[in-house]
Amino acid sequence: MDKPVAPETNASVDKDAPLKEDIRLLGRLLGDVLRDQEGDAVFDVVETIRQTAVRFRRDADREAGEELTTLLHRLTRNQTISVVRAFSYFSHLANIAEDQHHNRRRRAHLLAGSRPREGSVGHALGKLRGAGVDQKTVETFLRNALIAPVLTAHPTEVQRKSILDAEHDIARLLAERDSPLTPKEQVRNLQLLQARIATLWQTRMLRYTKLTVADEIENALSYYRITFLRELPSLYDDIEDEIGAQYHGSAPQIDDAAYLQMGSWIGGDRDGNPNVNADTMRHATMRHATTILDYYLDEVHTLGAELSTSTLMVDVTPAMQALAERSTDQSEHRADEPYRRALIGMYARLAASARELGATNILRKEVGHAEPYADAAEFAADLGTIAESLKLNHGAMLVAPRLAGLMRAAHIFGFHLASLDMRQTSDVHERVLAELFEKAKVEADYAALSEDDKVKLLLLELAQPRLLYSPYEAYTDETQSELAIVRAAREIRQRYGARAIRNYIISHTEAVSDLLEVLLLLKEAGLVRPSAGVSDVMVIPLFETIPDLQRAGEIMEAWMALPPVTRIVHNQGRLQEVMLGYSDSNKDGGFLTSNWELYQAELKLVEVFERAGVKLRLFHGRGGTVGRGGGPSYQAILAQPPGTVNGQIRLTEQGEIIASKFSNPEIGRRNLELLVAATLEASLMPHELEGDKAERLAVFEGVMAELSQRAYTAYRDLVYETPGFTDYFFAATPIAEIAELNLGSRPASRKKTRRIEDLRAIPWGFSWGQCRLLLPGWYGFGSAVSGWLSEDTGGERLKTLQAMFAEWPFFATLLSNMDMVLAKTDLAIASRYAGLVPDVALRERIFKRIAAEHGETLRQLEAVTGAKERLAANPLLARSIQNRFAYLDPLNHLQVELIHRHRAMSRTASEGGEMDPRVHRGIHLSINGVAAGLRNTG
Repeated sequence: MDKPVAPETNASVDKDAPLKEDIRLLGRLLGDVLRDQEGDAVFDVVETIRQTAVRFRRDADREAGEELTTLLHRLTRNQTISVVRAFSYFSHLANIAEDQHHNRRRRAHLLAGSRPREGSVGHALGKLRGAGVDQKTVETFLRNALIAPVLTAHPTEVQRKSILDAEHDIARLLAERDSPLTPKEQVRNLQLLQARIATLWQTRMLRYTKLTVADEIENALSYYRITFLRELPSLYDDIEDEIGAQYHGSAPQIDDAAYLQMGSWIGGDRDGNPNVNADTMRHATMRHATTILDYYLDEVHTLGAELSTSTLMVDVTPAMQALAERSTDQSEHRADEPYRRALIGMYARLAASARELGATNILRKEVGHAEPYADAAEFAADLGTIAESLKLNHGAMLVAPRLAGLMRAAHIFGFHLASLDMRQTSDVHERVLAELFEKAKVEADYAALSEDDKVKLLLLELAQPRLLYSPYEAYTDETQSELAIVRAAREIRQRYGARAIRNYIISHTEAVSDLLEVLLLLKEAGLVRPSAGVSDVMVIPLFETIPDLQRAGEIMEAWMALPPVTRIVHNQGRLQEVMLGYSDSNKDGGFLTSNWELYQAELKLVEVFERAGVKLRLFHGRGGTVGRGGGPSYQAILAQPPGTVNGQIRLTEQGEIIASKFSNPEIGRRNLELLVAATLEASLMPHELEGDKAERLAVFEGVMAELSQRAYTAYRDLVYETPGFTDYFFAATPIAEIAELNLGSRPASRKKTRRIEDLRAIPWGFSWGQCRLLLPGWYGFGSAVSGWLSEDTGGERLKTLQAMFAEWPFFATLLSNMDMVLAKTDLAIASRYAGLVPDVALRERIFKRIAAEHGETLRQLEAVTGAKERLAANPLLARSIQNRFAYLDPLNHLQVELIHRHRAMSRTASEGGEMDPRVHRGIHLSINGVAAGLRNTG
């Protein structure tokens, strides 16, 4: 085991053998910890349950199912907690092993000198060069591009930072075992692995208190320290190297480009979260700034230790000498060491900047007093002075190890680290404006006006130089809070720079007035100056429901045609962003229709923006699950309609997916590279369709429109029109228990009702994942395809669908994602959850319909793709999912048993009985474990 992994030359070699060994090792160590901490009896129970669950899955053995039920019934409450924790932690450890194996395989390919793999920047550049795209075009593209993953906090985040820290150590120790270790080092490595697994076992997996927004901010910042701060600058360097290697030309001139940047919603997203306000925005931006300045301080300090260059040996430039002379360090011991003196002075200026921006604890005391930097550009200029002097005086090789990365970081992260978006729902803006208008005696009942009258009034008010707000009037708390938000945004931009806050997202955008309302609110804080045609913050609509997506094009056309808006868009560089919501559109219309309506909305937006001469930037509100726009980002970007990327793309990274993608630096770097590679290909590869190809695409789109309508009817009929479906959903999934778990700072539902319309899309999808139905990722496809095929007498329609799968990236990606969801779906386990529904007739009626649609979906997917097995085109993922079932299935069975107990206690508690917190805790632990096992559930 403890030897370097070389690329295999023998096709018969099992490439997954090291992964299996790692999983066995971690499983054995967890078993040892379990014996040590809980005793042999608990270990034996865990093993018996695992083996019985495997039999139940493998053989569909009814006797095994009954045996499993009996075993679970007999567990004491303390045993149940231990068993759930054991299977949950095994899920986590298997994830670590898989990530390590992905890194191992990547390194094996690099060591073997293999061709760049799909999804790498090298592969993308090779395709572009082959298509005739020259180096200058690529460089110009990168100078103007913006690719921005945006981290969001949502109520499916199940990882505590303490758990993440321990797992990070386990991943590091596991990676060590791929290097040659002496016998003593091997023993030490095993001891440390076991110790960290024991730490996991003794660490509380769940939060006992509700997560605050401040907690969410800190959780997100941990990924910067683990991954983004170092991997992003390093990725930029590698991309430059790849450009040079692919084009064999001069070194790329893109040193100051910042095409890949980070964004965040955490602390600025108020939609449905009453805990976010002006103070959380200030706190988020302060913590962003202090985090990046801590990094700069560490790097400058280390650089000062490394750059011991003496002027007795080499010269420096006059600018470098002047920088050293301005330093706060005048020690005679460093009189001949200008780089050190300069860096000591820069450290002092950074420390002053950090204090000015909110830092209260600078770990290393600076030498002397210095003025803070005016901005990050001034800091970057000083770094540039050092680099230039080194290059001109025999020190070019000293730039790459640390200074180059620090310079790159300064361009990428500035003093703000990540751009914080503001988001609020449109009805809040309407209420605030209605009150402002009423108090100012402008309009007594704004909300009652027609859309045309609202637009006229808003345009008229935008042209007024005065403000609506009066300090002498009394306003509701909501109005005061919303005005405080935009005022705070102005303060933050002045303090941390323009990139600290530059976007305002409007949820549930349904009309042009929704956008104008935000412009007017921004004007109240001086962020919009209509007379100059300037908006410091971009106003961005979010189209979420099916009807809103259908109207997106006409709304944006009307919006950009308004004279004051036309001027603002012009001054934004003729660029306008539009956000598309995957979650609510799926909950509203189902998987197939949501994807199709998003595709059509994008095509319409491209058409509208081309007519207006404005560049479109799409912001994709993708979630973790396929039902919420999840799935591989690389394929998703390549499947976008032509003209929708063009070097401008933002996309959300949500919930536990952040941990899955970015808690390991190498995996995180790979995911960031995928975004750049896909954006390069989608933007620069020729995609003009002519002649037969254009005609075939038109046919494919016509077929998709028919399938969408049929799928929409099937989905809406089940979810919104079937009597009792809501009762079934709340009984047959752990939605009620999920709502009680301290997963995030945001409530699970927008309103205190049981209506599915009011339920947030995230816990909706999360609940279906927990019960292993994953219904939002496939329901309606089988009915749609079988219904459409039934009207075909000649068999041509099936050939058309097969051609769509083979030739159309959108349809191929759609089916690939659905294939993955179906691989994780399990009707046998889902039937045990259905058993939680007390109304037997309702249970049988609805579960029978779901099972029938599932069977039809499998049949039609096989007919179109020709694949009898799930994930036939992705055997690595197929094996990964299969390997998980042994520890995932028992968690589901345990969860059902615990929900039975919990709900029974709830009924007796209403009659004076007592609740047992251990049962409640066990359910929440099982939710954590199932989420970890499925990996993309929220």
